[in-house]
Amino acid sequence: MDSTRWNRIQELFHKAADHSPADRLALLKSECGNDEGLIADVMALLAEEARGTSLLDRDVAHVAHEIFADEVLPSPSASKFGPYRIRQKLGEGGMGVVYLAEREDLGSLVAVKFLRDAWLSPARRERFSSEQRTLAQLNHPSIARLYDADALADGTPWFVMEYVEGVPLTDYCNKRGCRIEERLRLFLSVCEAVQYAHRHAVIHRDLKPANILVKSDATIRLLDFGIAKQLESLDVPATQTRTELRLMTPAYAAPEQVRGGRVGMHTDVYSLGVILYELLVGHVPFDLSNRTPAEAEKIIVEQEPEKPSVATLGRDPQPGASVGLLSASKSSWADLDVLCQTAMHKDVNRRYRSVEALMRDVEHYLNGQPLDARPDTLGYHAGKFVRRNRRAVTITGVVFSGVVALVIFFTVRLAVARNAALAEAARTQRIQRFMTNLFQGGDEAAGPSDDLRVITLLDRGVQEAQSLEAEPAVQAELYQTLGTIYQKLGKFDKAESLLQFSLEKRKSVFGSDHPQVAEGLVAFGLLRSDQAQLEEAKKFVHEGLEMSKRHLPPNHPAVARATSALGKVFEDRGEYPKAIQTLEEAVRLQTTPGVPSSDLSVSMSELANSHFYAGHYAESDSLNRRVLEMDRENYGPRHPHIADDLINLGANQYEWGHYSEAERFYRQALEIIQAWYGEDHQETASALTMLGRALVSQKRFDEAAAMMNEALRIQESVYGKVHPRVASALNELGKIAQQQQKLEEAEADFSRMAAIYREVYNGKHYYIGIALANLGGVYMEKKEFARATKLFREALQLYSETLPAGHPTEGIGRIRLGRALLRQGRYAEAESETLAGYKILMKQASPPIGYLQNARKDLAEEYEALKQPENATKFRAEYEKEGAGSPPAGGR
Repeated sequence: MDSTRWNRIQELFHKAADHSPADRLALLKSECGNDEGLIADVMALLAEEARGTSLLDRDVAHVAHEIFADEVLPSPSASKFGPYRIRQKLGEGGMGVVYLAEREDLGSLVAVKFLRDAWLSPARRERFSSEQRTLAQLNHPSIARLYDADALADGTPWFVMEYVEGVPLTDYCNKRGCRIEERLRLFLSVCEAVQYAHRHAVIHRDLKPANILVKSDATIRLLDFGIAKQLESLDVPATQTRTELRLMTPAYAAPEQVRGGRVGMHTDVYSLGVILYELLVGHVPFDLSNRTPAEAEKIIVEQEPEKPSVATLGRDPQPGASVGLLSASKSSWADLDVLCQTAMHKDVNRRYRSVEALMRDVEHYLNGQPLDARPDTLGYHAGKFVRRNRRAVTITGVVFSGVVALVIFFTVRLAVARNAALAEAARTQRIQRFMTNLFQGGDEAAGPSDDLRVITLLDRGVQEAQSLEAEPAVQAELYQTLGTIYQKLGKFDKAESLLQFSLEKRKSVFGSDHPQVAEGLVAFGLLRSDQAQLEEAKKFVHEGLEMSKRHLPPNHPAVARATSALGKVFEDRGEYPKAIQTLEEAVRLQTTPGVPSSDLSVSMSELANSHFYAGHYAESDSLNRRVLEMDRENYGPRHPHIADDLINLGANQYEWGHYSEAERFYRQALEIIQAWYGEDHQETASALTMLGRALVSQKRFDEAAAMMNEALRIQESVYGKVHPRVASALNELGKIAQQQQKLEEAEADFSRMAAIYREVYNGKHYYIGIALANLGGVYMEKKEFARATKLFREALQLYSETLPAGHPTEGIGRIRLGRALLRQGRYAEAESETLAGYKILMKQASPPIGYLQNARKDLAEEYEALKQPENATKFRAEYEKEGAGSPPAGGR
């Protein structure tokens, strides 16, 4: 048997296996025609698989028939599972069946997807599990959310998703007769969701209108990321995919996809191109109906589709589409042709390189601007200019006058650009001379010292910059650069002086409303954030961002950097939802050709931090690992950015309770930071603090105490007595004292920590709650349960005001409050708080085991006191099954 026939047999086998036995023969006859031998070979394979000896094969098949047969809904025994009850069948596909269900305790409607025939193929079980993991990490308003996932008693997997009432994208547009502009704006919403998934290393691989629903409020929901593939796994050789199921819809599949080649973001770009084509033309580029798979593959791989402008000629559009699709001019159709042809190019290297690039050209079309994918000709650009400024051009009079005006416009524009280029060259040359003088030192005969210190160079740089009064713009830029370096070194007084001087100098040179001034405002705002003056930080950065937006194009790198800076300020203020939204916008702006990857890595790192503080640990870990790869490529293995990435990865491991793994990351980071900054730098102190945390959690108190005292000394010398980094060091020292039963020292440390956070954050930050809860833990040790209860309640109030609902910190706080109430014999109140905290932690992907065990132990005791022995037995059994464990003293 040759490989071509064997591949065909495999393809038909997998297709038939997804149908009921009664339908398989009819399917094979329609697929194989008169080839009785081919039908026999496939049926033999199906029969062989059906003779499996596993008990699961026989018993679950019966259950599956009850659940998934076309004629009936699930049997009464299977129609209810967990808090869900099935109401009706919504549809089915190759992998599973989808039902509408109701969550009985909340009364909300959801969509439940079951994997049918799961017992037949471990690979299909794994695909279903992959679908759960993929959906769980995607949090976007245009992507259907995953709410829950589990398996039936027989092992049949299911998951619960957002139920979306909507119609497919193309149906929505055609029924409403949407104009081209309306269709493109909906299409942009789809692209934004796909781009979000790509930024999170997820590709869809089966984009089509049926998976894109439009709700009644005209919002988009993308469905079925079940065949999404993690980009990290794309190094599998293309030859290996020939034996795998190719999960796709041929009409929307890219050539490399139907060939079984390597898929990636470019695959989704192609599918989006097909969807755009269908939105514009009313049908897909290739009619594959009644085609064999081989014929379909040949068409997709070799045949060029008609241009959309040609495909609409002489054909009746879809019902309702005539008004929308016949309204474009000839020149507009030329651009629409380019959009579709570039997105659907068979050569992936000539396709749009990303969804963002496709989006940018769609926006260019909507704004009447030249497309990036069009040839850069004077006539094309001039035509775009005239169409964007039709009224102004008309007012100039006759066509001849308009042409003259355009010539003048471009001449002046070229002159301005030439002058700007000359000025930029002169500025660059001046800065190069500045740097040469900086490293030469004061005595040219002696030459530069072999042991020049950074501070020496900076001080020399300030002196050199002071001599540039005749070049105020260059002087202002150098002062800002030097001030930012002083800021990184913790010399905030000098940094403030230089940055303030630079800002005032730019205002005197350029006026108060200019991009250069905007850059200075952002830099000064970031300094204020480091100084924990967060209200001023927000004011300066926000003003700088708005000024940049007024004067620069939306995709200018300075706008992206200012957006990222505002996101960082929101993060420092504890406004994590705002920080995430703002930083995602910065990442979107920076995921474009020509933007330095270093800018992108900074924004992604801050986005990871914001997700971490919001309790999204898996999201944070995934982003940090991507940032680490980018930074290693940009900076090598021994740069401070690498250390920051390692610390962030260690923090995620710490929150998951993997303390030795956290210690490993922290030690690697500390080694890099000490070598780079020295022993007395604030970054060294922060790394010592993180490492000390991991050691405390492993009960290595003496080693941790030495590190934490050194960290506190450094932080106070840099930041003064009142700063969040000082409070962070005090937190770890308090934990150590509490573990060593030095309760008065612990009380003093946590009290000072709370006072610092109250002053810095104006009484509104969950850090204050953590400090109060840790202080409450000391009072628990002192058996002052009423005082502990008061502090735990105050902490929970702060959590509710500053953290998203269901945050793991809230769960821990409720468990601690429950224990304080339990110790006072207030059993009903205790049970309510402990159970609420337990439920919150159980919903986390990797809940802290120590606190869960405390909750189980306390619940067993509470239910015994409340005369509920069944509940007491249940939680005692859970506790004994997991083994005793307690969280570190001091809590968070």
